[in-house]
Amino acid sequence: MNARMNRKIRGGRGTFMGMDVLILHTVGRRSGQTRQTPVAWFADGEDAWLVVASGGTTRHPDWHLNLLAGPDRASVELPGAPAVPVTPRVLDGAERARAWQRIAAAQPRYDKYQRKTDREYPVVRLTPR
Repeated sequence: MNARMNRKIRGGRGTFMGMDVLILHTVGRRSGQTRQTPVAWFADGEDAWLVVASGGTTRHPDWHLNLLAGPDRASVELPGAPAVPVTPRVLDGAERARAWQRIAAAQPRYDKYQRKTDREYPVVRLTPR
């Protein structure tokens, strides 16, 4: 599924289930291999993207763990555009709460998913490096 979605994004079509999607490039924290994961994103100003480490109920997704392990090796690829190196920052406190409100208003399914787990979904702000 990831490979098919990545082909669509590279072809200029970057939506899934009504959400904008980008390709997040990370490096596997154990394997050292390049990973390319389609992830829904939300605009945060003109030059930043918010992504939510949702999925599953008991642990954060691998792409999030890889991103934290190698933040200096991360980049994003938007539909039809080359990859851009980014700096990730996990939001917390009031800043996360404000971002979460915007995300949940845009896509209420995230709030629904969040209520099904005890772990708080990390919200990561990606800015061009």
